[in-house]
Amino acid sequence: MEAETLALAQEIDFSVWGLFARATLGVKLVMIILIIASFWSWSIIVQKLLQYRLARSEQKAFDQAFWSGEPLDGLFDQIGPDPSGPSEKIFASGMTEWQRSHRDDGGLIPGATARIDRSMDVAIAKEAERLQGGLTVLATVGSSAPFIGLFGTVIGIMNAFVEIAAQQNTNLAVVAPGIAEALLATGLGLLAAIPAVIFYNKLNADSERIIGAHEAFSDEFATILSRQLDS
Repeated sequence: MEAETLALAQEIDFSVWGLFARATLGVKLVMIILIIASFWSWSIIVQKLLQYRLARSEQKAFDQAFWSGEPLDGLFDQIGPDPSGPSEKIFASGMTEWQRSHRDDGGLIPGATARIDRSMDVAIAKEAERLQGGLTVLATVGSSAPFIGLFGTVIGIMNAFVEIAAQQNTNLAVVAPGIAEALLATGLGLLAAIPAVIFYNKLNADSERIIGAHEAFSDEFATILSRQLDS
């Protein structure tokens, strides 16, 4: 009897594809959801890593140009009123408002400093929204994927017990397939959740540092313009 049970167990395909193909519809749906969530998370992770790398490179290049000693009007003429880089956009928003605050006679319209600050704050807020877009998906996958996998595990174990009751048999060949597909659902849930949680924390910290650098530049630029207003 034991030899027969062992022979039947050895004939079962316990590969990932074999477990998926043999799983019931409910468990298959759970696995498909988790696989899609995992690919979605990785696409966001790769896209954000490239985006943040580009943002840091642009930020460094613009800082060098800004502090090179070139006149602000000359730098603004080079990048134009609608540049592509985030640091340049913040600078351009401040300079645009600075130029608009001058009257035809050369005087300044009252409240120029406040308007310049608000203009750059809006540019920073837009950049922050662009940097942090998609991170909520990682947070959602990281928090929900283990429970979705657990739901698939419960379904798989229930199916295993149903199979035991139907065949009136508790040998390994009857129990193992249902338990294996249940554990696969749990594994897929963790496979989707762990990278999502790790990279959410990393990317969120990276975005905060980039935004913090933008805010520091905005404060420094506002100080320079305020000094020119007071002179």
